[in-house]
Amino acid sequence: MSTGEAQSTPPPARARRRRTSSHRPKKTAMLLAQRLVTEISDNDLAPGTPLPSERAMLEELEVARGSLREALRFLEILGVISIKTGPGGGPVVAERVSHSLASIIAMYLQLDGAPFLDVLEARLVLEPALARKAAERISDEQIEELHASVQRMDAGLVDVDIFLGENDVFHGIIAQAAGNHVFALVISSLNWISDGTPLGVDYPQEVRESVAKEHHRIYKAIAAHDGERAASAMSVHIGDFAAYLERFYPALVDAPLRWDQLD
Repeated sequence: MSTGEAQSTPPPARARRRRTSSHRPKKTAMLLAQRLVTEISDNDLAPGTPLPSERAMLEELEVARGSLREALRFLEILGVISIKTGPGGGPVVAERVSHSLASIIAMYLQLDGAPFLDVLEARLVLEPALARKAAERISDEQIEELHASVQRMDAGLVDVDIFLGENDVFHGIIAQAAGNHVFALVISSLNWISDGTPLGVDYPQEVRESVAKEHHRIYKAIAAHDGERAASAMSVHIGDFAAYLERFYPALVDAPLRWDQLD
């Protein structure tokens, strides 16, 4: 094929779609949503900070009420803001939690027909690498936080809610200590999805005790800044969790994920 022929060959369909969509005018509601996120970010507004009232926003932004409300609803669904009703209510900056991103991931996984096993495999690949990075980069303060999480899990093993909550905290601290915001968000979201309790997964006392022991091993390796040992301990931990699900909940592991079951 000559150079001229190669240049005249149309680009792949996906590339054409991207270029076309990039020139499509954005809806007013989307522009408003992006502007509000920018203001929250640029002003470093903490969770719980009230935003201007709807009336004030309409006056300042000079947009239609319907477009503003659509933007606010969109941000509320994504977990960026919450809308308080009643006297003195209005939009408030929401606490950023992994649940919101996890919900979106779960929705896309259902549309792709992805099985629960895909989430487990992703954790098996990502989390040992993050544990290694965390051992290299973790601060003294984060080591204390990790230790505190281990202690709280030990003290609350009789309570499944405490156990699950501290499990999320523990893995979240490690992901943050690895020093990458993307991984921290993704891992926290995958942990929320793979929890499995909404799908009927149970964690009896002996399983909780085993998890707590593995958290101790991971913590000690990270606190000692031993990356290889931390990665190995995390690999065993996630592998044991996957083996538990495959043994006692094989139908769940192989079944396609459903958004409505996870959110």
